[in-house]
Amino acid sequence: MTDEPGKDTPRTHGTDSHGPPDTGTPDPYGTDGHGPPDTGTDGTHPGGRTAPGPLCLVTGASGYIGGRLVPELLAAGYRVRCLARTPAKLRDHPWAGDVEIVRGDVTDGPSLDPALRDVDIAYYLVHALGGGPGFEHTDRLAARTFADRSRAAGVRRIVYLGGLTPRGVPDHALSPHLRSRAEVGRILLRSGVPTTVLRAAVIIGSGSASFEMLRYLTERLPVMVTPSWVRTRIQPIAVRDVLRYLVGSADMPPEVSRAFDIGGPDVLTYLGMMRRYAAVAGLPRRLIVPVPVLTPRLSSHWIGLVTPVPRSIARPLAESLRYEVVCDEHDIADLVPDPPGTPLAFDTALDLALRRVREARISTRWSSASVPGAPSDPLPTDPDWAGGSLYTDVRERAVAAPPEALWRVVEGIGGENGWYSFPLAWAVRGWLDRLVGGVGLRRGRRDATRLRVGDSLDFWRVEEIERGRLLRLRAEMRLPGLAWLEMYVEPDGDGRSRYRQRALFHPHGLAGQAYWWSVSPFHAVVFGGMARKIARTAETAETTETEGVVETAEAPRAAEAARAVETAEGVETAGKAEASRAAGPGEGAEAPRTPRPGEGAPG
Repeated sequence: MTDEPGKDTPRTHGTDSHGPPDTGTPDPYGTDGHGPPDTGTDGTHPGGRTAPGPLCLVTGASGYIGGRLVPELLAAGYRVRCLARTPAKLRDHPWAGDVEIVRGDVTDGPSLDPALRDVDIAYYLVHALGGGPGFEHTDRLAARTFADRSRAAGVRRIVYLGGLTPRGVPDHALSPHLRSRAEVGRILLRSGVPTTVLRAAVIIGSGSASFEMLRYLTERLPVMVTPSWVRTRIQPIAVRDVLRYLVGSADMPPEVSRAFDIGGPDVLTYLGMMRRYAAVAGLPRRLIVPVPVLTPRLSSHWIGLVTPVPRSIARPLAESLRYEVVCDEHDIADLVPDPPGTPLAFDTALDLALRRVREARISTRWSSASVPGAPSDPLPTDPDWAGGSLYTDVRERAVAAPPEALWRVVEGIGGENGWYSFPLAWAVRGWLDRLVGGVGLRRGRRDATRLRVGDSLDFWRVEEIERGRLLRLRAEMRLPGLAWLEMYVEPDGDGRSRYRQRALFHPHGLAGQAYWWSVSPFHAVVFGGMARKIARTAETAETTETEGVVETAEAPRAAEAARAVETAEGVETAGKAEASRAAGPGEGAEAPRTPRPGEGAPG
């Protein structure tokens, strides 16, 4: 069962990669000294590297495995083209300037033709994990479309990362997740293009869904009542080894077209994995009591409550863990030889993943791809809003700190730093979202200080970032409508700055209208307090006077001091929530626009 938040096409989830062995020298690609140098380009235009190597197409480049595979291919001398439904999501990756980025969708044949032109090796790293009752049909359609277009384009090889299926279990008895993965592999193998299907079970690496499940369950619950599947045998594999096999598969001879089982040297139960994690992490031995009554459905609720992994992803992973998934062969080593010390032992993979987490060097996470069912509409800038409602809450404050200091606070929001206002309200909203199957507030951040387009940020996703000026977040919590949160930083002369904040909500039906008016009384506390505390945190972080000496401080460390100061203050009255109704059809309706410097804003 590969946990694959990976892709941009269809709504998918990728697997896990951890890069080559740690050299101790961080590089801009997050692959520990491997990968080409950062060119400093913004990566928003096609072009790519002009190296003479074969051309690889990577689908799912915005996801977990795809985002880590790209720099490995570049380091191996390949040229890389990335397929994305939303190319802007790849703009801020450190390797973006070294690849060609094309817009397309694996379910849309015509969009694949320019993407597959002159491609030698095509990596298929997409999967509609948890994408609703029709996800098997979506997977089937996408695989057939990709196979047909790849054959027509003359692609030399397709490489697919699938799931390891249990021996002797017929397809109809498998979980929908595993059954779909197996079917996609067969479709690609019948494509007429030489195909490599790599079949992996649990993949262990920093930021993967499987690793996050294991980590949070073990760290948060010293005593656990667990489902019976914790005694099922599994053969996990380190994400570094998965990447190595993926890159090596590109060079297989044309007569090879088959599936390969890939796994690490250890065969363990999930119970054993949790106990080994506790030992590697230096935790006391966990007391674990398996019970037979916890179904996969109940297990997914349990996982959703304890870990950041939402139920939509937890359920297919839990269903897959019911089966014994152990490799039948290791033929891959004949074509992609294992260097000494590989595949990595389970404890080594855990240690490397934990080191990445502690050093905050996680290049991609399971949440890198959009969550199934989450809204994906960008903030509209056209008259499609005609006849609808758009409610806004606008706040503005002068800040006695330079724009650079204020921007550090804005870009550092969320995760461990929180949302700078009424923590209980944010926590309750997160729990409510989890209870109805949403992502909740615990996804955190990929990086502690820096954001990029496409990053998940608790129950938001970064839709746009203009570094030093604008951060726009799109809500992915369950809502009867669409919501965005914008934060602007503007210079205000004499080393000061101005902070502007705008929350927007487009309701769906009466439920959406009722939702807005039910929560609007709390906006002065939540959004008003947020604007006030962001400003105060920037001011406190910029200059702290100690015996007449001005010292520079980091915004996250100043956040606690700012919260303490604000606790004694009353509810802000400077901000004012505004509800604006767009004009109806034919009335010359104007879409919401970005405030410009110098413009007045409500409140």
